[in-house]
Amino acid sequence: MTTLRFPLSDRPEPQAAEAAHRLFSAGADFLKGVVAMDGLPDDDRVEVCFAGRSNVGKSTLINALTNRKGLARASNTPGRTQEINYFTLGDSHYLVDLPGYGFANAPVAVVRRWQDLLKTYLAGRAGLRRAFVLIDARHGVKDVDDEIMTLLDRSAVTFQAVLTKADKVKEKDREAVLAQVRGRLATHPAAFPEMVLTSSEKGWGLDTLRALIATLP
Repeated sequence: MTTLRFPLSDRPEPQAAEAAHRLFSAGADFLKGVVAMDGLPDDDRVEVCFAGRSNVGKSTLINALTNRKGLARASNTPGRTQEINYFTLGDSHYLVDLPGYGFANAPVAVVRRWQDLLKTYLAGRAGLRRAFVLIDARHGVKDVDDEIMTLLDRSAVTFQAVLTKADKVKEKDREAVLAQVRGRLATHPAAFPEMVLTSSEKGWGLDTLRALIATLP
């Protein structure tokens, strides 16, 4: 029997679900937006970051995870927000919202400055346990997603693929998208060997993602 590479993560075990409940019940709050490395908060917590191309549903997912509808704010203009946004989760974790990549309307100098900040951030945060790379389940992995995954490979930061908007894909079409994503992940050494399928609207996968965050070593 062949083991499927990059299977979907299972629902959390009771102990992990309880840890997630305790962590996320502690509440989440916006801490600060960072535009330079000297503005980063102290590296004294477990940290996870969320990356994804513009309009992939990053802000919506963070809001759904934390049960705070207006916590993370989305921009309707791709590439408009170049801040690294920090949120506290209880007194032990940071959730970090990285700007959407695919800077359709940003000047070249702005893009370069952001890319330099991102590289420095990924290389310099000892508390960063995992990056979650959000992939739109309607489209699969695109070239811009491969670029961020390659940067994570080079930075030796473990990343896990999180498929968003899964409710927008018919079940009969979902396997083809998953197969495409698995094929692209297989080329990235930093990819965590499981994926998470989510829908912020339907609540799919949120318990799994919360438990993953809560049980990171």
